[in-house]
Amino acid sequence: MDLDAANLVSVHQYHSSNVLTICEPLPADRPKADAMVSATKGIALGILTADCAPVLFADNRAGIIGAAHAGWKGALNGVIEATLDAMLALGADIGNICAVIGPCISQAAYEVGPEFMDTVMAHGPNYSRFFAGGHDDRLHFDLPAFCLHRLREANVKQAEWIRHCTYNDAARFYSYRRSVHQKEADYGRLISCIRL
Repeated sequence: MDLDAANLVSVHQYHSSNVLTICEPLPADRPKADAMVSATKGIALGILTADCAPVLFADNRAGIIGAAHAGWKGALNGVIEATLDAMLALGADIGNICAVIGPCISQAAYEVGPEFMDTVMAHGPNYSRFFAGGHDDRLHFDLPAFCLHRLREANVKQAEWIRHCTYNDAARFYSYRRSVHQKEADYGRLISCIRL
């Protein structure tokens, strides 16, 4: 990314909606958050994932970027909207922000139980459209479509998922869920980065 390793900033992610504004490289003891925004040239924001959705944001006109770790909990609790709010606070214009969802688990691979659906549905009855039937009482949740919905509800007009499933493409991507199913000791992480 044509910068020093110290200028690649990441945080201690924990499935929250907390956002940090980054003006300079962070110390080695990374603060807890699940999203970052910056208007500082020469800084790259990096999000680690292994099935959750990495969401990268840019307002090129204002020179403001953002990166969010959007697992289902973070997405449900507003990490996408909080990232946009932090970008707007720096001077971004919602009409100029574009967003891309990187590799994440697809609906076909994301099997969940009825209690998961109950939790999501408690936040909005129209969220049933993000579930499809599975075997017995199991369902399949569409995380990328849910994140796209949240982006569009926040008035981001330019948003897309790159349509790469972490679970189904073992040759290119790490997947927490796949590692559990294959009884592997660890699962690795992907990094999605953006810089000015």
